[in-house]
Amino acid sequence: MARWSYVFLSAVAVMGANAASSVLDLIPDNFDKVVLKSGKPALVEFFAPCTPLRYKNNRHEPLTDSGCGHCKNLAPVYEELAENFAFAKDQITIGKVDADEHKDLGRRFGVQGFPTLKWFDGKSDTPEPYDGGRDLDSLSSFISEKTSIKVRTKKAAPSAVELLNDQTFKQNIGQDKDVLVAFTAPWCGHCKSLAPVWETVAKDFTAEPRVLIAKVDAEAENSKSTAEAQGVKSYPTIKYFPRGSTTPEPYEGGRSEQAVLDFMNQKAGTHRTVGGGLDTNAGIIASLDMIVQKLTAGGSLAAVSQEASSAALGLKDRYAEYYVKVFEKLGKSEGYVQKELGRLEGLIKKGGLAPEKLDDVVSRSNILRTFTAKAKSKEEL
Repeated sequence: MARWSYVFLSAVAVMGANAASSVLDLIPDNFDKVVLKSGKPALVEFFAPCTPLRYKNNRHEPLTDSGCGHCKNLAPVYEELAENFAFAKDQITIGKVDADEHKDLGRRFGVQGFPTLKWFDGKSDTPEPYDGGRDLDSLSSFISEKTSIKVRTKKAAPSAVELLNDQTFKQNIGQDKDVLVAFTAPWCGHCKSLAPVWETVAKDFTAEPRVLIAKVDAEAENSKSTAEAQGVKSYPTIKYFPRGSTTPEPYEGGRSEQAVLDFMNQKAGTHRTVGGGLDTNAGIIASLDMIVQKLTAGGSLAAVSQEASSAALGLKDRYAEYYVKVFEKLGKSEGYVQKELGRLEGLIKKGGLAPEKLDDVVSRSNILRTFTAKAKSKEEL
């Protein structure tokens, strides 16, 4: 049941992401018709997909995160580009080719690295390489110059990234939050590429009151002093400030959404996934999980339940009481865990839950799943 639920939720997330995409997926069956013979110009990205992060022993210990880092960074920019030109989809195609899966298409057009962007005029099979910047402004300007189509940008939603100045920096650093700060400059191309990733990460942590994703305009008059005090000499410079500390740790990891999430999850003790959801360890308390193992290994329910109650008294974690509740419910009904887990998974599948409620349901499901997973292992022995 645990594995099925995890796969189901992952599949739903993937399907949702794909359904919302404004970028056209190009494959051998439709490439020539759409790109070469339609008479409509097209900007095509040849990319290599990333390999989803895996974990050791189903715990939050990163094992692998492979794939094209530049492709990951370009993805949100390219998606926004396609959304901004969606109104002109009868005049311009913005597409992508998984050149790892469709190697023949990549070889056909001389693709040797990822991501590679090429411009097709819709009439010939000889594309023009795109060698400009990979930020939204550069890509939009290129298309507008080629087609005379003026981009229509959507009204920007309020940013989830906290913009800090000299005053607010001092107010937020060293307090009760784990803070990740990007020091940027308006003219910096790498900063522009990082911007949509930073925004996405900030949204992923919106429901985490003790995590702050922020940025400092290192050249603005009201924040220049902060950048100088932090010894910022290149852009973007990213620094992590632990909760309660003003001493930073340089962030030297990848600049993809997944890489930044992994770093902050490890530092802040959170369990966020791409898209802002929770992973399978959210809600689980290691000390109480060990007590669950005693029960499923054949221990007395009464004795183990008492031990869990005593252990929970010294814990501040909000889910400590839930462990105690589960033990109490098991004392009244042997089938409680399976029945309650089914109910919670039904709520998740139905959708429509407020973010805070969804987090709570996922966390409680994770706790219940430790009981069923270990019980199953015992039966199989």
